[in-house]
Amino acid sequence: MLIDIHNLKKEFKTGEVVTKVLHGLSFVIGEGEFVAIMGPSGSGKSTLMHILGLLDRPSSGSYTLAGREVSTLSDNELAGFRNEKIGFVFQAFNLLPRTTVLENVKLPLTYAAAKVDMDKRAKEVLSSVGLSHRLHHYTNQISGGEKQRVAIARALVNRPSVIFADEPTGNLDSKSGIQIMEILQKLNDAGNTIILVTHETYTAEHAKRIIEVRDGLLTRDHKILKRRFAHEGEILK
Repeated sequence: MLIDIHNLKKEFKTGEVVTKVLHGLSFVIGEGEFVAIMGPSGSGKSTLMHILGLLDRPSSGSYTLAGREVSTLSDNELAGFRNEKIGFVFQAFNLLPRTTVLENVKLPLTYAAAKVDMDKRAKEVLSSVGLSHRLHHYTNQISGGEKQRVAIARALVNRPSVIFADEPTGNLDSKSGIQIMEILQKLNDAGNTIILVTHETYTAEHAKRIIEVRDGLLTRDHKILKRRFAHEGEILK
């Protein structure tokens, strides 16, 4: 298994006030899966994503990623492991302003342990998301859908074990959102592990499996029998 969590709990303390957010979640995710973590606002799905993405630590429970128990890692080891194993795609894109598309995608490679031809690798992943013609454009010169494709290319550039997509269509119009979901599906079909965090049923149904979270509890974990394809009902140009 790529991801194995057991009895995962998370609470936040503000003075003497303790807010419990996750109440003992347990599940596994294998390599090559496309899983949607779904839940309403306040369900705990974003907190769960931050823990799975090594951006936060659980209060208790175990989390094994690619064979390593992450609770044993120091902060520096955690940062290195995160850069090596995980790619992120966020709703707000999180691209560097006044910086070219190519430079944005190359950035994770500057922190990578293995040295590669950064220009070549970045151009390869930008080509895979259809942006070879935008290499030297600045991020304020491209559309929202193109910005999210840059973010996907940046997530791919280190060839991570898993890509986390946090509400990746939230800031996009419907056509651009469908194009982004089509790219994620193609990446998964090519063998990439994708974990999508969303509150929208329509978006979640592009995955192959849905884990539903409500009030910090896992309420349902099921496979999609008829997967929704990104091009359904749309003509992509």
